[in-house]
Amino acid sequence: MKNLKKISAFILSLALSAVVTGCGTATTTETETSAADAAADTSAAESAAADDTAAEDTAAAEDGTSDSLEKLVVGATSTPHGEILEQVRDDLAAAGYDLEVVIFDDYVLPNTSLNEGSLDANYFQHTPYLNSFNEANGTDLVAAASIHYEPFGLYGNGVESVAETPDGATIIIPADDSNETRALLLLEQEGLITLPEGANAADGVTTLDIVDNKGYNIITVQADTVAAQFGNSDTGSLAVINGNYALAAGLSISDAIASEDASGDAAQTYANIVAVRSGDENSPKTTALVNALKTDKVKQYIEDTYNGAVVAIF
Repeated sequence: MKNLKKISAFILSLALSAVVTGCGTATTTETETSAADAAADTSAAESAAADDTAAEDTAAAEDGTSDSLEKLVVGATSTPHGEILEQVRDDLAAAGYDLEVVIFDDYVLPNTSLNEGSLDANYFQHTPYLNSFNEANGTDLVAAASIHYEPFGLYGNGVESVAETPDGATIIIPADDSNETRALLLLEQEGLITLPEGANAADGVTTLDIVDNKGYNIITVQADTVAAQFGNSDTGSLAVINGNYALAAGLSISDAIASEDASGDAAQTYANIVAVRSGDENSPKTTALVNALKTDKVKQYIEDTYNGAVVAIF
């Protein structure tokens, strides 16, 4: 009997040992499998991250916004200056610059921002305006290059020709010094007013210099509001509108009843320029910008897009 009990106990011991050993084997296998799965997941995640990084690098290279490009910030009015600048974005990227165009809707802030240093250059004005701005504000901004010319147009509200201008008509013109001079010279060109003998763009004239207004009501308003006020004017009114504001208002130079003589010195006097702070005329950024703008590609774009309302001057 005792021997039978010992045999039974021995068999039971072997059975328990087998069970315990079996559990231990199962636990080890599960742990190794989990570790392998985790390693695989980590490898997949790292591979996906690498793929994402490669894709981002490729996209950056394709759109020219790589961190390796130096920022070039240029202020402009939207039409046509901002549109023209967009044509040279890729060329500037190839030269190592990431072009940022800041759009303004007035003629003061682009120069103020340039003077304060938030812009590297601006492109919206002509030299007479720049000179008057410098004189009025004590700034030292200079022209780096002449790019295009925008003939001033005289537009009529229900008036088909200068000869049809009704007696006592209101004529709206821009108020700032250089553009007021330009508008008055155009009105004299068309025989609507008389100015002092020898009146010219360099010396400037204002409505106070008009010798004979022929009975017309000449009013001056801020340049960027002329087109809007003309649009709300009475039938029979006229307005002299800057080229870029006329374009923005949906007006074409072909709609004008008169325009500046493009064969005269107005084209040079009132050429739109790239302006920079004094001393930056030949900086690498300025040189890259001017070189990108003064190309046959840009000249062709201007000809094809603006139909004479904008004329390349280079």
